[in-house]
Amino acid sequence: MKVLYTAEALATGEGRNGHARTSDGRLDLDLAVPAAMGGSGDGTNPEQLFAAGYAACFHSALQAVARASKANVADSAVGARVGIGSLDGGAFGLEVTLEVTLPHLPRAEAEDLVARAHQVCPYSNATRGNIEVTLVVAESDD
Repeated sequence: MKVLYTAEALATGEGRNGHARTSDGRLDLDLAVPAAMGGSGDGTNPEQLFAAGYAACFHSALQAVARASKANVADSAVGARVGIGSLDGGAFGLEVTLEVTLPHLPRAEAEDLVARAHQVCPYSNATRGNIEVTLVVAESDD
């Protein structure tokens, strides 16, 4: 792979109850275990950061695929839900649901576009075969 960009971040403190900062300082925040996992929930958690990154990356991939096929993705959106839970043997795992809204496309075209974006998106390529990723195309008025 020819690397085009490398992001750098440093986590300090107590891991999930710590602090994270990128090397350029644009992201600089406290972390906290979610209340649903027994924490205070008074900070951002890694799953929220992953959800935001995956949603943005997938939306970019969707737009790139749409440009190539001249599909109308105006007013589109991608929502990501990242679940964390226990696996057999005491380890933890993640699952992702991506909900894509494409209000100006017929369902079949929207589903095809989403499937093609899933092949292009770097986050999808990184998670493929590692975690369950569910793709949902939201209902459209068209």
